[in-house]
Amino acid sequence: MLPRDQEGETISVWVRDPKVQKEDWHSYVDYEICVHTNSMCFTLKTSCVRRRFREFVWLRQKLQSNAVLTQLPELPPRIPFFKISNSQNLEHRVRGLQEFLNKVLHCSVLLSDSRLHLFLQTQLSTEEIDACASGKTEYSVFEAIHKFANSNRRFPAEEEEKTSHYLDPESSSSKLGHKCDGHFLQGCNLDKDHKEIWTTILPPK
Repeated sequence: MLPRDQEGETISVWVRDPKVQKEDWHSYVDYEICVHTNSMCFTLKTSCVRRRFREFVWLRQKLQSNAVLTQLPELPPRIPFFKISNSQNLEHRVRGLQEFLNKVLHCSVLLSDSRLHLFLQTQLSTEEIDACASGKTEYSVFEAIHKFANSNRRFPAEEEEKTSHYLDPESSSSKLGHKCDGHFLQGCNLDKDHKEIWTTILPPK
């Protein structure tokens, strides 16, 4: 999946809805990542997955190892779980993860990495992503993404009440556009533009 920059292409990504999940004897927080795009780089034009912070750390390490000459953006600092319940700390992390993805999507080199696409458009584990991207699975990257799409009830038909959550001013959003020279337009702020971004991409029926 190599990037093909064209006039009028946009990539919009949201990081939102942090939730506490329980795993064995410990808990962690994961975050919803939603993508809406008309870019030829993406197999799916709409997708929504949940990822935890350590998966973002893994993604950054993999992207850096495959693009050693590229300066990758930093992730927000780690926060002990007992402090993550603080709303200010949680908001800071959500915004930091949003900024990380925004900057990653600025770079056509990173956008060509299949691990990024599997991270954003499937619910595969990091081990499964690695295996698939390395050609060590029975299914291809394309097949993995489409299998996830077929099992994801919320897309492409989004429930009306779910859509209202994206209009919540508390959530993070950004709209990116890229031209032939590989540069993106500046991301939007979290104010009234947030609603304008959503209605531009998914006009109400």
